[in-house]
Formats: sequence, structure tokens, C-alpha cells
Amino acid sequence: MLVTAYLAIVFLLALCVGLELTARRVTPPQSTPTAVANPAFRGFQTIFLRAYLLALWADWLQGPYLYKLYLHYSFLESQIAILYVCGLASCVLFAPFAGWLPQALGRRQTCLLFCLSYSACCLTKLSRDYFVLIVGRILGGLSTSLLATTFEAWYVHRHVDVHDFPKEWIPSTFTKAATWNHGLAVGAGLVANLLAEWLHLGPVAPFLLAVPCLACCGWVVLTDWARFSRSCHEGLRCLLSDRRVMLLGGVQALFESVLYIFVFLWTPVLDPHGPPLGIVFSCLMAASMVGSSLYRLATSTQYRLQPGHVLCLAVLMAFFSFFMLTFSTAPGQPRPHESFLAFLLLELACGLYFPAFSFLQGRVIPEEKRAGVLAWFRLPLHLLACLGLLALHGEVSGTGGGEGGGGTRHMFGGCAVMMLAALMAVVSLFTLGRNDTDLRLEGNRAEWEM
Repeated sequence: MLVTAYLAIVFLLALCVGLELTARRVTPPQSTPTAVANPAFRGFQTIFLRAYLLALWADWLQGPYLYKLYLHYSFLESQIAILYVCGLASCVLFAPFAGWLPQALGRRQTCLLFCLSYSACCLTKLSRDYFVLIVGRILGGLSTSLLATTFEAWYVHRHVDVHDFPKEWIPSTFTKAATWNHGLAVGAGLVANLLAEWLHLGPVAPFLLAVPCLACCGWVVLTDWARFSRSCHEGLRCLLSDRRVMLLGGVQALFESVLYIFVFLWTPVLDPHGPPLGIVFSCLMAASMVGSSLYRLATSTQYRLQPGHVLCLAVLMAFFSFFMLTFSTAPGQPRPHESFLAFLLLELACGLYFPAFSFLQGRVIPEEKRAGVLAWFRLPLHLLACLGLLALHGEVSGTGGGEGGGGTRHMFGGCAVMMLAALMAVVSLFTLGRNDTDLRLEGNRAEWEM
């Protein structure tokens, strides 16, 4: 697995570069010339991205070695599952408040709260005490909920209501953020591997590096940003009154909840076979970057695919990856190379899914209600992930999950079933809106048939 991981990262990075160059040739620029030339817009965009990308970098640094850290502290797999459940349960509890907190505390204070809570979460990783680690997971759940809603909602509000920039310029900022996000994820895996394994600083080192990054993010928010407020009540009303929004939320809950389960399981599946976890993480993120580049190619004027078609393809690919994993993780007959390939396929599907979902989300959900709707979306998402990890905990406690038991295999089978349900939701969404121009990409004449 060691050689495989290094060969995979070299191949995937080369593929990313090739696809990115191809995408730039065939895809028209996302930003209009006016937006690019407008110094006020560029300055506003830079202020937002400076803080947002620092927050994302700190978040990605914690990805590769979280499970490994708990193993390093000699916790059992069942105990680790409970830690993950605590984090997801915290997300469930705090999700409704993520859209309300900016209204109560103010936008700048809410983002500062994110920086403080996530820094405290990272510092708890220095302790081997189980209760302290549970507190850290709860803080991490709060921070994740804030990161997923507050930054984006602040930007949209300031863009439209304060600076009065054209709404058509909004995608240019989020396209740039998405591109940087993939690169940051790959880089975070490499840096985490450098600290934890090459420099022998241990699995806690990436978490400590995240703290000064969060401090820098807080400084940018404190010095450069202004006040903001947002209500969550209108988001719930929008969610319940529009069936398209409900179906889109169902797709997100099903698809992204299994990603949380994947985040928990990829390390115990691969780690016994000795791969460098930081490099493996970078491989996974590079596969996601490949998917993002393929999305840009697929929806370009040359290939004329609609985002809905790409979303359907992404869900199908995720289903097949989990289907593969039910066989490659059979008790007593693990096939790590096949599991690694399935994980790469899943991340490739993620790279296709997120830009397609983001496009549809932007078309279906009104901008002024987006923060509240996204906060409510995350409730079923984290509930499903919690239930999945609790079920896995029961399998591990009852039969022995790890290498010898079938808990991991059963969980991957359950994830495959959830992907089929997500596929049905996608089909229902586009059957409902077959002639809905909101679900179409402008300038694309492809037939809209599912």
C-alpha cells in the first residue's frame, strides 16, 4: 500500500493538471469582464476569500489523522465510534442555530465564535482523557455547522444588499473558492503527512498547526468584516412550501450523510495495511479535484451536459463504490487495493456532486433564505450519519467490527442502499421540474430528460 499511495498521488495530480488545462480551454470564464475589472468587487472578494480559505485550510488539516489519533491514544473502535457520534449529534443540535446565531450575535461575532470553538476543539486533542475528547467533538460539531452556513450567507448578503453588486457575479467567487478548496485539501494531506510521519511529530501535530491558521482567520474577520444578520425561520418556511427544495434536501441528506460514515471508516479499512495516511488523504482529495474538473468539461458548451445529469451520474458512481466496498471488506478476506480504488471512485463522485448540487441549490433556494434553508438541510444529514455510526457501534460491540467482524461490510451495504434512495430523489426532482428553466444551465441546449 505504501508504493501504491505514492504512485496514486503522482498520477492523480498529473491528471488534475491535464484536466484543468483542458477545462480552461473549452470552458468560458465564469467571471464577466466587468466583474474582473471592477476593483471594488475584487477587493471585496479578496477579503472574503482570505478568511474563508484560512478556515477551510484549518478544517482540512484535521481530516487525515483524526481516527489515527484516537487509535494512538489506545481507544477501542467502539469508543472511537462514540466520539464520532458525539460530533455528529452536536451538528444535529447546533444546525438550527447556525442560521440564527448571526442574527443574535452579529456576523462578525459568529465567525469569531467559529474560530474560537474550532481552536478549542483542536487543543482538546492534546488530552488523552475520553471526556475531554468528547467535549472537543461537541465543539467540532458546533464549528462545522457554523462553517457550513455562516461564511457563505455573509458573502451573499454583503454582495447583494450592501455592495449592490450584480447577482450574476456571485458564482465567480464561489467557483474560485471551490477551486482553491480542492487544492487546499490536497495540500493539507501532504502537510499533515509531513508533520505526522516524515517529521515524526505524531498524529496530533496537524491539529496544532490548525490553531494558528484559525487565529489568522479570526484576525481577518475581526479587522476586515462588518455586521450581518440572518433569520432561520424563513428558511424552514421555504423548505416546507417548495417540493423541489425538499427533494434537494433529501438528496443532500442521503448523499452527504454517507460521506460522514466514509470519513469514519476509510482509516480503519486501509490503516492495517500500512499506507501513509496523509498521502492517501491527498489522493482522495486529488480524485475529488479530478471530478470537479470533469464537471467543468461536461457542462461546457462543447459537451452540453446539464448539472442534473451530472448529479445523477455522481450518485450512481457513489452507489457502485459502496457496492465494491461490500465485497472488498469481506471478513477475513480484505482487499485493500480494491477498497482504495473504491474510495477514489467515491471521491471522484464527490467532485462531480458538489458543483452540480451547488448549481441546483443556487437556482432553487432564494438567496435571502439560503442560510436558514442550509441550516435545516443539515439536520437530517447529521441524524442519518449519527444513526449509521450508532449501528456500526452496535455491530462492533456485538460481533467485533474491525478485521474479523462484518460490521464495516454491513455499513457499506447500508450506504449503497442510501445511494439508491438518493438516486430516486434525484429522478423525482427532475421529473417534477422537467420543463423548469431554473434547473437548467443557460446556453446549454442538451435535452433535459431523466
